[in-house]
Parts: sequence; structure tokens; C-alpha cells
Amino acid sequence: MSTRARKKHSQAVTLADVAQYAGVSGITVSRVINHPNKVSQATRQAVQEAIDMLGYIPNQSASSLASARSRVIGVAIPSLSNIVFTDVLRGIYDVAGTSGYKVLMVDTHYSALEEERMVRTLLSQSPEAMILTGGEQTQACERLLLKAKIPVVQIMDLLDEPMDMNVGVSHFEAGAAVAEQLLSAGYGQLGFIGARMDKRVRERLAGFKSVLESRGRFWRNFVQVTDRPSSIELGGELFRALMGQAGGVVDAVFCCNDDLALGALFESQRMGLDVPGDIGLCGFNDFEVSAFTNPSLSSVAVPRYQMGVTAAEMIITALNGGEVGQKRRDLGFEVALRQSTDHL
Repeated sequence: MSTRARKKHSQAVTLADVAQYAGVSGITVSRVINHPNKVSQATRQAVQEAIDMLGYIPNQSASSLASARSRVIGVAIPSLSNIVFTDVLRGIYDVAGTSGYKVLMVDTHYSALEEERMVRTLLSQSPEAMILTGGEQTQACERLLLKAKIPVVQIMDLLDEPMDMNVGVSHFEAGAAVAEQLLSAGYGQLGFIGARMDKRVRERLAGFKSVLESRGRFWRNFVQVTDRPSSIELGGELFRALMGQAGGVVDAVFCCNDDLALGALFESQRMGLDVPGDIGLCGFNDFEVSAFTNPSLSSVAVPRYQMGVTAAEMIITALNGGEVGQKRRDLGFEVALRQSTDHL
């Protein structure tokens, strides 16, 4: 057995061992681990091969004590199973990783109290910054973050008074835009189905309702909502309930997300309704599948990946002492009109 192999099996591998194996200095190894963007690709590859071969695991706690920096960004999202957040997280990871930061993520289960508990847990790990979803934090949670004196970005919602920085879209304006588009397409009896009913969904409904009320075309029995988690199956259930509740006169439905819209599409076909002739359907989030259904599904597209990228870039800039610039950023949305609302 080689000296290196005996070293590997007899005691913990050190940073010095990695440096010797890769033929570089200990400082270079540290730089590859903590600031990979500042090292050439060839050097990064040589050090990574040494790390992989020796099985080296960096001592992050020791590194933090030595530098007084954890190089950790905490991220709190409402659900690990909701694919809406996949693109957002990918954007965060892409920026954080290339900047030498680790991401520590928690699931708050759409609960402000659980978010407060998870933020306490994250803060115990000494993160250098935090990314939170929305603006419904408890007062205790907000106090914790303010006392921590670290950069905070609230994402997804466009907030009137963010606690620090904010990247999102106006869900109210998105809901209003859908109502305008459906009316312009020739539909006159517009309904809404929603699930989970968090703040973002409530804002979409409020915007949708505001346009219809201004035209004298809003009726309460044209709304069918539940606090249950969203699913395609639930979309079909809510759609059938809405059509029964409204006496079958609804001719277009705004669904609070694409899961429900897909369920509504399948259920309308089972009911023998023509889409878009008898009923128009529009979702929200613009998942890839929405463009490939038959008929293709109209939806509201939100730049989720860019939202994650922007939030992470703002944090990295703040941590490096740079000028963040505009601290509240509206990334906008697009109503992607497809066959399911092609009424005219």
C-alpha cells in the first residue's frame, strides 16, 4: 500500500495532504474551496482530483472561526416538493456556487411559525445572508433577522416595505392582466379556481376580481377555492364544482396555477366541453408541459430562474461591499396566450 493510501486509511486527511498531492500550496487549496472563481480551471481540476482521491472533507467550522465568515447563505422556501421553486433554487445555487458560497436550505411548509423556527435554526449556523420567500414573516422572525445584521432578500412577491432587499413580481397585476386578456378574447363570464390560498394566490385573485368588478362582471359564485394542497386531481374536482355552482354559465376560468389548470382541462374534456370554444382556461407558472398539452394551455410566465440569480447576485454584491443599487426589483411577468384561450 502506498504512503498516500496508508495516510488515507490511518488518519483524517488534512488540507496539507491535499496540497501535497495536487502539487500546490495550502493557500491555493483553500482558495479553490472558498473562492473557486479566483483560480484557474486547471488548478481547480488538480485540487478537486486530489480532494476526490484522498476523500478530503473541508472543516467548515474551523474555516469559519479562522476567517470569521461562514460562507453560508440560508434559504427558506415553503415547499421542497413544489416544482415552482426548482428554477429559483437553481438560480441561487448557480450564483452562490461560482462565488464560493454554500447554500443551506430549509422547508417552511407554508407556515409562518415554522419559518420562524427554521430561521432560528439557520441563524445558529452563522449564515452570512438569508433568502426568504414572500413577506409574511412573524414579528419575532423579523426581529431575529434585523438583530443578525446580515443581508436579507425576500423573493417571489413584490413587497411595499421589504425588510432589506426584495426581488419578485406583482401577483395582483398578474391576476388583473389575465382578466383583461380573457375579456379581450371575447369571454364574458369569468371564473376562478384556487388552492393552498397563500398570499400570492390571494393577490392573483384580488387582481382578477378588481378588473371584473370594474366592469360589473364579478359574481361570488364564480369563485371556487380551497386551502388544500394543489394537484391535477384537485383541479378537476374544483372545476366541476365551479361549473355546477355557477350553473354552467362560466365560459372562462383562471386557475391559480398550472396544476389546477391541467386538471380543469382534463375534466372539461371528460365533461364534453370544447376548449377553447365552450370554455377558456388559463393557468399560472407556465410549466413546460403547458405548451405541449392538446390544446396548449395559456399561462402566466414568471422568470423564476432569474429571480434566484438576481437575489443571489444582490447578496454577493452586498457581502463584497459593493453597491446593490435598486433594492426592490420587479422582474415582471408575461401572459403566454395559447390555444386554450383562442376564442376569437
